[in-house]
Amino acid sequence: MALHPPDANEVLAARAGNSAALNSLTVRSLPHVLQWCTRLGGPRVDPEDAAHDVMIVMLGRLHTLTDPDMFGSWLFGITRRVLAGHRRRRWFESWIPGMHASVDSDSDPLRSAEGSDLSRRVQSALEDLSVEHREILVLTDIEERPEREVAELLKLPIGTVRSRVHRARTAFLKVAEKHHLPAIVFETGRSHGAREGSA
Repeated sequence: MALHPPDANEVLAARAGNSAALNSLTVRSLPHVLQWCTRLGGPRVDPEDAAHDVMIVMLGRLHTLTDPDMFGSWLFGITRRVLAGHRRRRWFESWIPGMHASVDSDSDPLRSAEGSDLSRRVQSALEDLSVEHREILVLTDIEERPEREVAELLKLPIGTVRSRVHRARTAFLKVAEKHHLPAIVFETGRSHGAREGSA
């Protein structure tokens, strides 16, 4: 399902705050965004939540789009960034069983403080890794990119990517212990290669 660029006048009207144009642009774009989020989000991302966030960003940043012919690629870029943010949050939450990054601090300030502290420790643990290990861990486990894509991004053979992922996970578990983080089991059963084949 290709996303055809909207009429330039529609984009200009939407940028000017015309409610009918904004509604039309939203209705036209949402099915495509939801499809992207469903296909690209990964198992831990709620596609409807992510699509909602994409639409919020789209409407908030519409004034930055100068070429209506680039609307499709511009929107896809927003979708990729939003999905990356959702995957990072889900990955961080996996260290905090029963807790979520969006804990309402007014309703439960203690849980919110605990969640913030653990998030900081996870980030500190990541920063303790070498650049090589941190980079490969972010790409494969946080952003959930398939191994073939990671290999292309890093210009490495897939075999090297796989061995580097294993070493990075081992290194992270060691620094996690130093930062007194709860135990986590990496989803090693989740096959990046299988996702490539099903794409």
